[in-house]
Amino acid sequence: MTVSGSGVDDDKTAVLPETAAELVEHEQLKAELAASEERAKSHWDQYLRSLAEIDNIRKRAARDVEAARQFGIERFAQELIDVKDSLELGVQSAETADAASLIEGQSATLRLLEKAFEKNQIETIDPLGTPFDPEVHEAMMTQPANGAPPGTVLAVVQRGYLLNGRLLRPARVVVARD
Repeated sequence: MTVSGSGVDDDKTAVLPETAAELVEHEQLKAELAASEERAKSHWDQYLRSLAEIDNIRKRAARDVEAARQFGIERFAQELIDVKDSLELGVQSAETADAASLIEGQSATLRLLEKAFEKNQIETIDPLGTPFDPEVHEAMMTQPANGAPPGTVLAVVQRGYLLNGRLLRPARVVVARD
């Protein structure tokens, strides 16, 4: 059943429930719609809070990465201070010390440096006698092999270094050729 206005404005018609059952169903649908709208609003609020939390996590992670970049070398720097102190003592005592004590001082300083490298996972690449590996070696020159197979490292001009398995500097080597 539809009710029309005064006849002047026929576009404005309203659909009214014809029975009490339809009226109850209409009220139930209105209640369900209101509940659904409330849940949607709650979900929207949860979504916005989640976005804010993700943004906070992203900012916190960026700050942590920056702090790690700035202060990550601190432990290694502390180890190097001991090495510097030892070198300074050696230089100060160079005028009064004999050669044996200077050599002992240099050996102690080298041990301090090796200890610092070890604590900070810096590995030395010393490939003497091994096959040439272009991933970690840099060939400075080749020379005829005297009993060594071609492609073997005959001499190490300068050792290389790895930091946690990543190449810091390749070992500079002399490689055997035919």
